[in-house]
Amino acid sequence: MRILHVIPSVSPARGGPSVAIRMMQRALSAAGADVTVLTTDDDGPGRRDRNLPLGRAVVSDGADWLYFAKDLDFYTVSLGARRWLRRHAGDFDAVHIHAVFSFTSIVAAQAARRAGVPYIIRPLGVLNRYGMTARRPLLKAISMRLFERRILTGAAAIHFTAKQEAEEARHLGLDLRGEILPLAVEPQPAGDAGRWLALHPHLRDRFRILYLSRLDPKKNLEGLLGAVGRLSGQGRPVALMVCGGGDAAYEASLRDSARRAGAGDAVTWLGHVSGEGKADAMAAADLFVLPSHSENFGIAVVEALSTGLPVVVSRGVGVSDDLERAGAARICDTSAEDIAAKIAVLIDDPDARRTLAKAGAALYRDAYGTERMAERLCDLYRRVVNGKGSA
Repeated sequence: MRILHVIPSVSPARGGPSVAIRMMQRALSAAGADVTVLTTDDDGPGRRDRNLPLGRAVVSDGADWLYFAKDLDFYTVSLGARRWLRRHAGDFDAVHIHAVFSFTSIVAAQAARRAGVPYIIRPLGVLNRYGMTARRPLLKAISMRLFERRILTGAAAIHFTAKQEAEEARHLGLDLRGEILPLAVEPQPAGDAGRWLALHPHLRDRFRILYLSRLDPKKNLEGLLGAVGRLSGQGRPVALMVCGGGDAAYEASLRDSARRAGAGDAVTWLGHVSGEGKADAMAAADLFVLPSHSENFGIAVVEALSTGLPVVVSRGVGVSDDLERAGAARICDTSAEDIAAKIAVLIDDPDARRTLAKAGAALYRDAYGTERMAERLCDLYRRVVNGKGSA
């Protein structure tokens, strides 16, 4: 099968080729699919990645990657991508579109429909109430009426990565052909807790809580900072390791929030970590917490499961229902009070932490491997190509 993947940006923060996307390409290639990826050189508002070879294929992660210039920041408009899609969409058996509310997504769906090629849309969690109202709600409402409603209802399938994401999209009142296909997540390498603590000796003799994600309002780090302040006020020796980067002004506001919550001395701001540092941080942590308002899947959570870390997640995290059913996490709401309460129980109960970690590792092995994802995707592609659509 020849499959075209369409991604609006090279910036992961704007729907670009994250680690999960690249794993998807490698897994499909290993399964025998012929994959081409079309994206733009957009690297955020006002930025372009000028090191990319525009307009010609480059092999990466088992796929041919095609990059086109961004012409406008607004909706990441790329006229070159539009021209190519109009000429070549018919060369493929199926088109897999990653993101909505994007120029490339709209023109890819239109080109596929014109060529009689079935297309699949992965909406990246934007179709829930939070995604529709938290950022540019008026523009999204207008675009939904003009474009997205038609391309969503015309899709052979909507690729949701968790059951919760599919259920939350029902508020739109659209007849969507939903398919739930979890993303594959690479197991994290073993880290060295001793090495991490040697670099950060003030974290010794504390209960270490790990936050590892972007600094973004939807992640609800404010709630976690409030929880840490409450736990510190109770005399519990907790330390929050914040691993993630983001907007400098927003990070400054988070530091102010930590001070106001009484958590300032308990928080270590570590910036973006990757590779050995990321593995060491996970090895040194006692608990992983992600209390997001909205998270269509939760890759960092699944990475934590792969290392044997017990986790606390909010109901806003897409995989929370699966984790709860498997007994692999404690589920909190987004308030500082409830986050603190769930953490406190696990601080006091090492056996409960071990039980969560064991269940989480088992769930990771069963549900989130690359071979399983490739099997599910190839099955979906075969069904839409054969005209059977979503199950």
